[in-house]
Amino acid sequence: MSDSEDWSFPADMRPEQAHLDFDLAARLDALVLLRAEVPEDAFTAQTLGTERGGNGVVIDEGLVLTIGYLITEAQTVWLTTQRGAAVQGFALAYDQATGFGLVRALGRLDATPMPRGRAADVGIGDRVFMLSHGGSRHALKTRLRDRRVFAGYWEYLLEQAMFTSPAHPEWSGAALVSERGELIGIGSLLVQEMVDGRTEQGNMIVPIDLLEPILQSLLTTGTSGLPPRPWLGLYAGESDGNLVVGGVADNGPADRAGVQQGDLVLEVAGRRVGTLAEMLRAVWAQGAAGVTIPVMVGREGDLLRLQIESVDRSVLLSRPSMH
Repeated sequence: MSDSEDWSFPADMRPEQAHLDFDLAARLDALVLLRAEVPEDAFTAQTLGTERGGNGVVIDEGLVLTIGYLITEAQTVWLTTQRGAAVQGFALAYDQATGFGLVRALGRLDATPMPRGRAADVGIGDRVFMLSHGGSRHALKTRLRDRRVFAGYWEYLLEQAMFTSPAHPEWSGAALVSERGELIGIGSLLVQEMVDGRTEQGNMIVPIDLLEPILQSLLTTGTSGLPPRPWLGLYAGESDGNLVVGGVADNGPADRAGVQQGDLVLEVAGRRVGTLAEMLRAVWAQGAAGVTIPVMVGREGDLLRLQIESVDRSVLLSRPSMH
């Protein structure tokens, strides 16, 4: 759904100020529209596109928190406030482990920073609010339906991802806000959730709790300060009880080691793995980026033992330049 469309949630799906213990207008004022442009030759251009759009949340003077895939390798970033002012931004940091991204406004942002809370304080079933740029008509009453492991084929794992439903259609970088009016997460994905025995669309949210331990390092160095995880360029998914390679990054570590689409991933460093989460944990347990990862795969009835020379994925990503 485009932000330019004149749409709104039905009145009964939107929060009403009379029933809230916080200033809804002030929270909405923290939301900015984010637009990013990425070079055509960037590593992520083919998978994520060269023009990306979503939301950002002002968390401090001139500092915007968003979901990292919107700004990965972005050379140009524009932020539009609720009042319609457009300010250029700089992609300050992207943390692959959490998925968070930070943008520094290069001009004055006339916006009210949003206070941060603790996602851990919100219980399953609690009412929460998903806010995107566009004012109260883009504010949604929703609920925390679950908290569980989320594994992404792009070698991404959250042990305590948050899942809400009903879904917000402009989830990318949107703010999940508690009943206390505090930011508790950033919108990442559209997913399918089970609600009262039926399937319903929902959102996967990255908990704000993951930001606090790394925020200062992100601000000062652009990185989390933690050792980079080994990256294989191996895109796997679960199918009929098997862990199947859906593809490999061209000339990436797995590709160079001989991993092929359709292979079954059976073991990592001698440890049997049957799920994507198990595979990622086993890979990361071997050490920091650069470590060799022994992997056993099944291919047409044969067992192959491969040695994958991992790398730090961040070195493949282009860096933004200050204009």
